[in-house]
Amino acid sequence: MTADVKQKIALFRFQVISPLLSLSKLNRGEKEKVLAELSGKEWELPGSGRTYIGRSTILQWLGAYEKAGKKLDALYPKDRIDIGRSRTIDAETELALINLKKQYPSASIPSLIKIANERRLVPAGVSVAHTTLYRLLKRHDLIHQETSEKKDRRRFEAELPNDLWQSDCLHGPKVTIQGKLKKSFLFAFIDDHSRLILHAQFFPYENLRCFMESLLLALLKRGMPRKLYVDNGPCFRSHRLQYTTASLGIALIYAKPYEPEGKGKIERWFRTVRMQFLCFIPDGITLETLNNRLIDYINNTYHLAVHGSTGESPLRRYTRHVTLIRPAPGDIRDHFRDKARRKVEKDRTVSFNNIIFEAPINMIGKYIDLFYHELDPSRVEAFYAEKSLGYLTLLDKQVNSRVKREKRGDYQTNGRETTLKSGSLFNQGSNRP
Repeated sequence: MTADVKQKIALFRFQVISPLLSLSKLNRGEKEKVLAELSGKEWELPGSGRTYIGRSTILQWLGAYEKAGKKLDALYPKDRIDIGRSRTIDAETELALINLKKQYPSASIPSLIKIANERRLVPAGVSVAHTTLYRLLKRHDLIHQETSEKKDRRRFEAELPNDLWQSDCLHGPKVTIQGKLKKSFLFAFIDDHSRLILHAQFFPYENLRCFMESLLLALLKRGMPRKLYVDNGPCFRSHRLQYTTASLGIALIYAKPYEPEGKGKIERWFRTVRMQFLCFIPDGITLETLNNRLIDYINNTYHLAVHGSTGESPLRRYTRHVTLIRPAPGDIRDHFRDKARRKVEKDRTVSFNNIIFEAPINMIGKYIDLFYHELDPSRVEAFYAEKSLGYLTLLDKQVNSRVKREKRGDYQTNGRETTLKSGSLFNQGSNRP
């Protein structure tokens, strides 16, 4: 770096910190306000493609200038020592990354790169490699902060089948749906004790509806688990999933964010699927064919092969204690219904999903809970105070025009609710919401 370039950089740095030099007698709040304005402003840094300067960098320049007795020489950039250093990023960017690491000492290298790009601390068009940043932080003795604390991780295994299920989603190959290529997603459930695949299926979407459908099929095929261990993603953090598992007596456990080790068995099976199954699947296959091949692979290859960790095949290990497995309840599909709350209008109607239903007359003005299946929104069961009111009937205005209105005396009151003498217009429902 030439003397002229160094001088330009020093003059630029002085220009940046000059608004702060006259604020020594001002309070901290006023100084922080100026710092925020300077760090949020776009600059043209000489010798660098960066346009933003971090707050810590500005304070470092200010401190060096005041410590040297307010001499401009203190703002001159130091000569680079290239041995063991990267030439893909300039000295200003290195300093910004070092200060960022000091600000977030526990952040991982990918997280630091992400933050640096978001704050525009890296010049446009420059990509900081993980290895480059690692060497930079290692050279400044900052990398030890990532590995100084070792977490106590231990292998575990459930004692019996269906004690613990693990579940997650894997991004699959592209499949042909209605003549178009679309990405597929594999939802799978594995038994922690035996490593049996309770259910696995590719879907065209990575959403809650697909996960709930695969969970229902797993329960119908393999019975009830005591605990279900899932990822921490938004697909699994829904109130509907929490309500469904709680109503079935299944403890829902979430993995810690950014720690895949906890659900290692399902992650390991996904690696097996990639190596033994997906590598032979071409893009463009239909979703039905893909799922049929998956079922064949699971039943005729994976379930029959001896597992390296257990020394037994998953099927043999799972069925050894098959008498202890709890079957799914007969009304299990009712536990997978969606829930909505609506107010009964003065004309006894309830509007839901652009469909108008008739409600019991004694529910007028009250809020009732509606339980329905997403694929059949016209079949709705109503609940009030956790008691079923039966399945609501669709509104028929023509029929109502011919129905004689009942007088007040034609209703019987039993102390809790009012019903028609001639019987209810509503079908009998279940006792469970």
